[in-house]
Amino acid sequence: QVQLVESGGGLVQAGGSLRLSCAASGRTFSSYVMGWFRQAPGKEREFVAAISWSGGRPYYTDSVKGRFTISRDGAKNTVYLQMNSLKPEDTALYYCAAGALGSSWFGKREGYDYWGQGTQVTVSS
Repeated sequence: QVQLVESGGGLVQAGGSLRLSCAASGRTFSSYVMGWFRQAPGKEREFVAAISWSGGRPYYTDSVKGRFTISRDGAKNTVYLQMNSLKPEDTALYYCAAGALGSSWFGKREGYDYWGQGTQVTVSS
């Protein structure tokens, strides 16, 4: 059974940092893409970042470029999202996702097969 378990969310002041983790288990993810999405109250779930386990460049939505960094640790089967210079508009429930998809699908929710339960990030002004 595939499981994605997020952790690391919390309350932080604007300008602060958080690192989210996503521990993956239940199958071999070597051919998969790992993504982070977020959903704020009353809004659609939106793409944040993605990275392939096999290598290649990461992808980011424009609003987080230069502030967020996605990375992976194959030995731990864990993906991270380092978030710096946080803004109140980054407040959302952050989800980890996994899917066997091509790069043209990285930013699309429907391309991902597995989802975690989410971890809340709240940025105060």
